[in-house]
Amino acid sequence: MTATAAELDRHSGIWPVMLTPFRENLEIDWRSLERLIDWYVANGVHGLFANCQSSEMFFLSDAESVQLTRFIVEYADGRVPVVASGHTADTFAHQVEQISAIADTGVDSVILISNRLATADQSDAMALDWLQRLTDAVPAPITMGVYECPYPYKRLLSDAAVEWCAKSDRFTFVKDTCCNIETIRRRIKLIEGSRLHLLNANAQTLLDTLKAGGHGYSGVMANFHPALYVWLVENWSKAPDKAAVLSEILTLGALSEYLDYPVNAKDYHMQIGTFESRICRSRPIGSYDALHFPTTVAQMQSLAARCKQLIGLE
Repeated sequence: MTATAAELDRHSGIWPVMLTPFRENLEIDWRSLERLIDWYVANGVHGLFANCQSSEMFFLSDAESVQLTRFIVEYADGRVPVVASGHTADTFAHQVEQISAIADTGVDSVILISNRLATADQSDAMALDWLQRLTDAVPAPITMGVYECPYPYKRLLSDAAVEWCAKSDRFTFVKDTCCNIETIRRRIKLIEGSRLHLLNANAQTLLDTLKAGGHGYSGVMANFHPALYVWLVENWSKAPDKAAVLSEILTLGALSEYLDYPVNAKDYHMQIGTFESRICRSRPIGSYDALHFPTTVAQMQSLAARCKQLIGLE
């Protein structure tokens, strides 16, 4: 099936990998989550990737995973489309249960995790076989996607898997983490004309991905300055000189991902009033202050504000 213009528009653009705010008792902070969704929408994002690694999905129970996803879908209320994962289990039967439960929340597509398709020592052929069987087990019209999640290990999709997803007519969304522009160009050709969209998670290769025909960005830095990424995907061809400078700045800023993320992102959202806590289930927060990361993140955001002036963005 060839993708329609509406499908291409719906699954393109900036899709933040959503954070999950927690209270001091480690329960989900629903009010902060409402403010986060409003903040994403106000910054012009095109969709939301809920219940993903940034959401700390491996540290949520299945019940919490479904509750979180349903809340986001309902609160977003059609303002932007929502995709979600929650695909964390090891066994085939449990994975089918998880995927079906997330699909029932009303998400646009359910996103599979590539490292759940095979263990690190198993072949690409075994991963593709698992992917095909999993797809057959989930009834249409549920559409799916794949995220090359780096935790607990990173499994990149083979060309055969990418091509099969494109031809299956069941997949709409690939969150690409290969960070290699030649691989990305090859994948874009493999999915050309299909419903499958490639959204890059890597700021360093994003501009080249857009030039090659990629469909957008779904990465952690949209939790800091999503409006800059929105501007880039919407204006790179109309203002190439500004886009080139912005891309270089975003590339450097993206290195902050390695400064205790998602603690740093939650700390930023505390500073702007979105969150009430920077508590994470996935990692301790004690080293963040000790290593002076708040100063680095603050300077990155100051530079982001200067970038808005550069591109004429209020």
